[in-house]
Amino acid sequence: MGDLPGNARLLADAARAAYGNGARVALAPELSLTGYPPEDLLLRPAFMRACERELAVLAATLSDCEGLHLVVGHPKSWEGATDLRSKSLSLPRRFNAASVLAGGRVLATYCKRELPNYQVFDERRYFASGRDAGQGPVVFEAAGLRFGLLICEDAWFDEPAQTAKAAGAQVLCVLNASPFHVDKHGEREARMADRARALGLPLLYSHLVGGQDEVVFDGASFAVDASGVVQARAPSFEPATLTVNVSVDGRVQGDVAPVPEMEAQVWQALVMGVRDYLGKNGFPGAIIGLSGGVDSALVLAVAVDALGADKVRTVMMPSPYTADISWLDAREMAERVGVRYDEIDITPMFDAFRGALAEQFKGLAEDTTEENIQARVRGTLLMALSNKTGAIVLTTGNKSEMATGYCTLYGDMAGGFAVIKDVAKTLVYRLCEWKNRQPNVLADGSVGPVIPERIITRPPSAELRPDQKDQDSLPPYEVLDAILAMYMEEDCGIDEIVAAGYQRADVERVTRLIKINEYKRRQSPVGIRITHRAFGRDWRYPITSKFRA
Repeated sequence: MGDLPGNARLLADAARAAYGNGARVALAPELSLTGYPPEDLLLRPAFMRACERELAVLAATLSDCEGLHLVVGHPKSWEGATDLRSKSLSLPRRFNAASVLAGGRVLATYCKRELPNYQVFDERRYFASGRDAGQGPVVFEAAGLRFGLLICEDAWFDEPAQTAKAAGAQVLCVLNASPFHVDKHGEREARMADRARALGLPLLYSHLVGGQDEVVFDGASFAVDASGVVQARAPSFEPATLTVNVSVDGRVQGDVAPVPEMEAQVWQALVMGVRDYLGKNGFPGAIIGLSGGVDSALVLAVAVDALGADKVRTVMMPSPYTADISWLDAREMAERVGVRYDEIDITPMFDAFRGALAEQFKGLAEDTTEENIQARVRGTLLMALSNKTGAIVLTTGNKSEMATGYCTLYGDMAGGFAVIKDVAKTLVYRLCEWKNRQPNVLADGSVGPVIPERIITRPPSAELRPDQKDQDSLPPYEVLDAILAMYMEEDCGIDEIVAAGYQRADVERVTRLIKINEYKRRQSPVGIRITHRAFGRDWRYPITSKFRA
């Protein structure tokens, strides 16, 4: 994000390599010059001026590639663009644009017409529609074919594509930055297949790849023929240049990479999210509080895949309630993946806190207060290690816990990046089991499961009081996660969820917990989004609210 010279170099290198392989059209993703989403960077005039300069430099850089047409996504502003709704001249207007670069200059610029404003998208805050500002279709000719430009959301609606075809397009080129969530890949290909069939035109879909804060872009650019059949697909979750041959009669040919299974997609999204968040922000490594439980084991396995064992450090912090098997399992997990492992007994600090508060708590029974003190001692130790080493603390709370508040502010929520914040507990287990089925090379050179079996099979517990189990405070995770999915991701009301077969007491309890813990989530670290409704950019509920349904 914002590395304009670096992005321009990547674009130029990829375009030049494609040209050397015979390509005459190179299609880059949406806002590929800046990264997506630029958010309030777009409000800074200096940023917009820098984008304009870098676009001109990029065009000049490729001036020796005779016959090459590079289509690049970038933001564009025009002084005094006409707003057709108000019939008056406005102040400078910003557009989500795509320009055709050829012969060392900008040949034409297309402005996105359909601006999404749902889920993680907030484009109407920043951009005007090309339609409202009087911007028409862009069709250019290369290698004997006429290519029409669309940008992401444009291709989900009829009018922009129909307008491009009416202007003479024989091939639709769609620039995209579509954040990953489970099942999004199939949804994209199905909608683009519908678009191609409806117009009888082949369609090329260029898609961003990489992690940007909480969102991950999964790549997997593809091409469909006029009948909507996928004839080419790039790999998922890795940078790639997809070469596609399009003939004058509309035939499309290219390599078709397989679509990973669901667990593999989520794993790759988590790995990419961690790698890019730490790498792009300059963190030298990661620190994880390893408990012997399944959540921290999953985060550790993801972190090692993302960063390498040498950049990951684990700390086990037992309390008086920590079971012996937790020590043993945590040590074994760390040994299997070859990371640094330390133990810091928090009992003396826990006792010191209780001693300092003894007079204040006189006559009061122990409750969650003492449980939270243990979590906060651990959070303080992890953050101290982070401050001293520069490594970022990866928190280990899952979506089920974040939803219900089964987490401690300034305790297990303390950290810089929440790896599994959008991963429900039931999916945590599926991912661990999937990972263990892979041919994992362990630190000792053997091949086997990464996560000790007992970590997966033992009942989950925060171990903050004697014999504590998660299900003492929460419904079974199968029930909890199903209610969460219906309430959060499908926007079902309480009565609808009850009608689906769940006990009203469970539904009302879970939805109440979601509501009253909003204040906690507002203070939680950013985390990777893998569903279409995560706690982050696409969850904006008021903290103070009495509505319940």
